[in-house]
Amino acid sequence: MNRLEAFLNRYLTGNSVADVLWFAGILLAGFLLKRLVSIVLSRGLFRLVQNRSEHIPVTQFIALLRRPLEFLLLLIVTYLAFDRLSIPAQWNFRSADHFGFRLVVGKLYELLAIIAGAWLMIRLVRFIALIFEKRAGRSESKLDDQLVPFFKDLGIVFVFVTACLVVLGQVFRIDVAALVAGLGIGGLAIALAARETLENLFASFTIFLDHPFVVGDNVQIGTTNGDIEKVGFRSTRIRTADGSLITMPNRLMITQALENQSQRNYRRARYFVKLTLDTPADRLRQIVEDIHQLLTTHERTRDKEPFVWFDSFGDSSLDILVIYFVHTSDWQLFNQVKEEINYRILDAVERHQAALAYPTTTTYLRSQEQAVKGQPFTP
Repeated sequence: MNRLEAFLNRYLTGNSVADVLWFAGILLAGFLLKRLVSIVLSRGLFRLVQNRSEHIPVTQFIALLRRPLEFLLLLIVTYLAFDRLSIPAQWNFRSADHFGFRLVVGKLYELLAIIAGAWLMIRLVRFIALIFEKRAGRSESKLDDQLVPFFKDLGIVFVFVTACLVVLGQVFRIDVAALVAGLGIGGLAIALAARETLENLFASFTIFLDHPFVVGDNVQIGTTNGDIEKVGFRSTRIRTADGSLITMPNRLMITQALENQSQRNYRRARYFVKLTLDTPADRLRQIVEDIHQLLTTHERTRDKEPFVWFDSFGDSSLDILVIYFVHTSDWQLFNQVKEEINYRILDAVERHQAALAYPTTTTYLRSQEQAVKGQPFTP
């Protein structure tokens, strides 16, 4: 026992063997147990919000918090481990109050601790946003589907800015209040440099206040047509019919003419049905009547009077103008109804033994002998 005590009381570089063993043991235990402890802490935090978690599984909560908690635990373990050691006087390190190794290490530790705290807070913001997304999914209104991602991003930006201010005040010992008050012309210059960013930010608030559209609406703006997928601080994301994702600055969303096609009750179809020139008048009249009857009885087109008439003589066809209104704002449903009606128009044309026209050109020829005799051209 005396030998063990003597061994533990021996000094290595200014620290006893016991302190060195404590240092190594704390670090080893921290690295081995960080995942287990972080999971236990996550489960404990989840119990506090379990009643309002909207049935979000605990595994998803742990997946969000595990890594930032592990990072924070490593910082705490590292602090506790190094607290067991002392710096030998012969190394001549300056105190932590003066610039040197100890000061730099201390500031670096404070910076990492603030980053860990901000990381943890951002993950909590995302979990809270996940709860509200679940609630928004149960409501009929699309406005909350648009607000939840916006305020989630707003919360993340708030945590980030707060962390930056804490770093300036705690790590670099800058008077943040005086810094903000003294921005003056510098702040004006920054505002001018970030003019477009600020315009897009204010435009996003205009979108939320004016409600020209919500997430899920189909809009036409300029040459772009698609469904609103997300409204952010700077831009709005639009998913087109071919699957492309277009990111458009918010200032353009409020300064250009925007057609919200989801808010209209009807979609109009207008096209010509072209029949061959040799179609008899009675068959042409019957086809027009059948198309009109089809449109006035169809459940999606009968609410508004359709327009079907023999419109004009084309160069190689007899043109029937067809105009009708489909009672829907859904672009896909509109095309499905239009396709169904097109098939039934083809059936009507075939039923009356008519044919669709296509561009044709007839060339007439006559020989020199026919020209001399004044005979007509021969097709």
